[in-house]
Amino acid sequence: MPKYLTTRAAGAVPILALAADELKAWLKAQPPEVKAWVDSLRFTAKAGRHCLLPGADGALARVLVGVDPADGPYAYAGLPAVLPMGRYRLEAVDGSAGLRGQANEAALGWALGSYAFGRYRKPREFASLAWPKGADRGAVARTAQATRLVRDLINTPAGDMGPGELAAAARKLAKAHGARLSVIVGDALLKHDYPAVHAVGRASEKAPRLIDLRWGKKGPKVTLVGKGVCFDSGGLDLKTAAGMKLMKKDMGGAAHVLGLAAMVMDAGLPLRLRVLVPAVENSVAGNAFRPLDVLKTRKGLTVEVGNTDAEGRLILSDALAEACRDKPDLLIDFATLTGAARVALGTGLPALFCNDDALAERLLGEGLARHDQLWRLPLHQPYRKSLDSQVADLNNISDAPFGGAITAALFLEAFVAAGIPWAHLDLMAWNLRAGPGRPQGGEAMGLRAAYGAIEQMVKKRGSK
Repeated sequence: MPKYLTTRAAGAVPILALAADELKAWLKAQPPEVKAWVDSLRFTAKAGRHCLLPGADGALARVLVGVDPADGPYAYAGLPAVLPMGRYRLEAVDGSAGLRGQANEAALGWALGSYAFGRYRKPREFASLAWPKGADRGAVARTAQATRLVRDLINTPAGDMGPGELAAAARKLAKAHGARLSVIVGDALLKHDYPAVHAVGRASEKAPRLIDLRWGKKGPKVTLVGKGVCFDSGGLDLKTAAGMKLMKKDMGGAAHVLGLAAMVMDAGLPLRLRVLVPAVENSVAGNAFRPLDVLKTRKGLTVEVGNTDAEGRLILSDALAEACRDKPDLLIDFATLTGAARVALGTGLPALFCNDDALAERLLGEGLARHDQLWRLPLHQPYRKSLDSQVADLNNISDAPFGGAITAALFLEAFVAAGIPWAHLDLMAWNLRAGPGRPQGGEAMGLRAAYGAIEQMVKKRGSK
């Protein structure tokens, strides 16, 4: 269970959540000294603001917090870090917008807001919250713990989170849930026909890997693929120093599929899960793959290397081709793939590409419902010709400077078998600035939306 959610409610300080238009009515029912105190602090119940109310003995008696119910869990996520240390509980008031049906969101917001990366120094402490009445503790805990896993993996520097360490994290997850794990390492990738993964990762002293986790024996087949570039120097098309600085996060897609797998397995969803992670470092050495090299792929297509810094799509091509051999009922990949998607949508909104309208609508709907929004961009087929090559089946980059997120998605689509519902999430996986429940650093994006879509698919099939 999340550390700062507790079952001990006795003696906890009550928190009253109020929307801005509810404060006036609430104050009318309070003693004059309470109204005077609130007025003196100019508290207006604006979303994200709070007010500490003293009791007759001068001790903290109650906390007022302004909420906008549209903010979901983030309405409460700032509180663990700003309230005095101690235990708190949510106080229900008839008609309060702050608590109607939001027990799960309040608990999740508290958990998200009390995250700190503590691998290299002692993490700070936070205030604790008694579980809100009616909260689904299992759902909140699995979501919070999966988010923590994603954040921790991304935040870990590449020196301590190479392909081997990523495989170890997958092994630990598999062991915890009784899943099966296999890992193909180094030159064995060639023997088992993962030539693109090998080509991208062979220049690193840390051998490339194909991580393959399987869980479940009944139900629909769901396969998750995550880009696992544990560090991206750009290869021989070397990045600038500034461009390289955040590249420990280039395995963010892998972190997401491990976090999503943790949620699915913890919930015991009746499905057959497979997780594929091609894990590499894109390094510079005498044996590095070169611009204009032609690479073989697992699907049999040949790819001309227009740029060695477009390596993520190369390793994903092998993993997607393998994923399609099982003919899954649902295929989702997560990848920190393009800067173009960030130019189009900013850093906080993942781009969704999808070959199935029903699946896209389910993902978008779950994203809105779970305050984990995605934005759909088109698989615009006329752009496909920009990936043409004179010497190979296709190039790994477009010959045009525009629509880079779309052409990258079209490249991936070439390795997805016809008829398989597929979604591709191109995401930042990083908060550039801190906000309530969203600390600076590694971040889970689209995780709750994807879990909701998988859960709905299972429920729909079960009702037939």
